[in-house]
Amino acid sequence: MAVVASNLSSLKEDNAEKYKRYKELANSFEAKYGKVPKFICCAPGRVNLIGEHIDYCGYSVLPMAVSQDISMAVATTNDGSLNFSNLEGSFQDYNSSTKTFDIDSSKSEWFHYILCGFKGVYEFASLDIAAGMQVMVHGTVPKAAGMSSSSALVCAAGLATAFSNNCQISRHEMADICAKCERYIGTQGGGMDQSISFLAEKGTAKLISFNPLRAEDVILPDGAVFVITNSCVKMEKAATAHFNIRVAECKIATQILAKHKSIDRTDKKKFIDVQNALKASFSEMLSLVEEVFHTEPYTREEICRLLEITDDVLKTSLLSQNTQDVQSFKLYQRSKHVFGEAYRVHQFKDVCNNKSDSNKLSTLGNLMTESHMSCSELYECSCPQLDTLTQLCRDAGALGSRLTGAGWGGCAVSLVPEKSVPNFLNQVQAGYYNKMSGINTENVMFASQPGGGAQVYIM
Repeated sequence: MAVVASNLSSLKEDNAEKYKRYKELANSFEAKYGKVPKFICCAPGRVNLIGEHIDYCGYSVLPMAVSQDISMAVATTNDGSLNFSNLEGSFQDYNSSTKTFDIDSSKSEWFHYILCGFKGVYEFASLDIAAGMQVMVHGTVPKAAGMSSSSALVCAAGLATAFSNNCQISRHEMADICAKCERYIGTQGGGMDQSISFLAEKGTAKLISFNPLRAEDVILPDGAVFVITNSCVKMEKAATAHFNIRVAECKIATQILAKHKSIDRTDKKKFIDVQNALKASFSEMLSLVEEVFHTEPYTREEICRLLEITDDVLKTSLLSQNTQDVQSFKLYQRSKHVFGEAYRVHQFKDVCNNKSDSNKLSTLGNLMTESHMSCSELYECSCPQLDTLTQLCRDAGALGSRLTGAGWGGCAVSLVPEKSVPNFLNQVQAGYYNKMSGINTENVMFASQPGGGAQVYIM
């Protein structure tokens, strides 16, 4: 089902704060472009409750959308021009056209994410002539904080392009389009961020599964809330090779596992492909990891020898543009994390669905903490500040705490009993944020409930 537009005035009673923000965005748009925008579209950020760095390996994840979003005021033009501006003054304007724009994956610019969304819909819909767009962007999703601000920007841009060109594209298709087109910027992600941005529903988290894309409601238990705390360490996926190195390590490990088990490797791109071929449980896959991989990093030469390929084939088939010169790969650690984390996702869902479990909050908290330890020690996608922050959150009363998002900075998410939230916030502020200068804790620490998905509002 395609995104159905609503009238902006309908938001006035449902969410007065958001209505006010969108009206202010529309007024700023009019001051900039000299006309009233045709519509406003928005795409939410997300917090991943559990299931980190496994979507690109084919496994299910368990995120929820948050109330913070990326919003765009948009007007169409007949001259094919693309004019992008941002309410935040530090971002420069961008002007091009529907025929001449360029996405340079060697450097990350804010407007590249809008161009990714535009290009994805343009190609999917086979548009001969696309409408030009004047766009003004405003975001409340913290940047480079692991809450998917960049993917929300791509999703909002894709939705704006579809609506501007009268394209009837379903939410599932939009999620798939935006997951693929974000790779134009160079990030080899798996689709979780875009899927929850389009498929989210207010009041429920989602188990997002892939191939085919599907979303299952996961009702979170009463008695506790999820509190997001920002480490204030910024990490942009497209600006470094950390993320894509992990993707490459998983691809290489997939091939080695398949070869070890004498499975045809031709179409085995992800861990889940090997697991499905073996019809193995997660426990059996973890045992296989112990059997096949040594704990020391693998060299390029060793990988090529094991797979019976040349270094040129390694570079073209398993490495991305910004990982061509990587010399060592931690295959044991990455594999162990992925299979363990994928298992924890299903455990988390099962606990949420078990109405007779009186100890479910503690169990969920333990799973979250186990997830963080795996991310930190095996996948090495945490950082000292996140390790400190998650431990402080647990000491302050959280039942569990883990990094959320790609890592290497960004946010933690903690499961906190409702009655303990005020004391929790005070302790985390005193132990972490009071040691920093110029921090407004309202912007870096907040409780969140599951929000809805991407939307269009007619002016």
